Amino acid sequence: MNYVLVFRPEVGAELKEAYNWYESQKVGLGDEFLECVDNLLDRICLMPESYVVVYRDVRRAVVKRFPYAVYYRVVSSRVIVTAVFHGRRNPETLQGRI
Repeated sequence: MNYVLVFRPEVGAELKEAYNWYESQKVGLGDEFLECVDNLLDRICLMPESYVVVYRDVRRAVVKRFPYAVYYRVVSSRVIVTAVFHGRRNPETLQGRI
């Protein structure tokens, strides 16, 4: 089955913030971060049910090389990305979004 990626509005801001932080650490690192996230999103679309359920129908997939996770739901033929979240942030801030 082909899944369509849908992003909640907050996800764009989270990706931009992480990209800017990594770019400020080393030029090109932000691009590497986005590439890792993009690769993970491709894998999620191929096999969305293969990642762990963390709350009700919300799943989590961990980004390789970077301390981030992608939180998403599978609804029909859509993968709805609700957050791209740093592993050291307070998980309570996700409560209203997942």
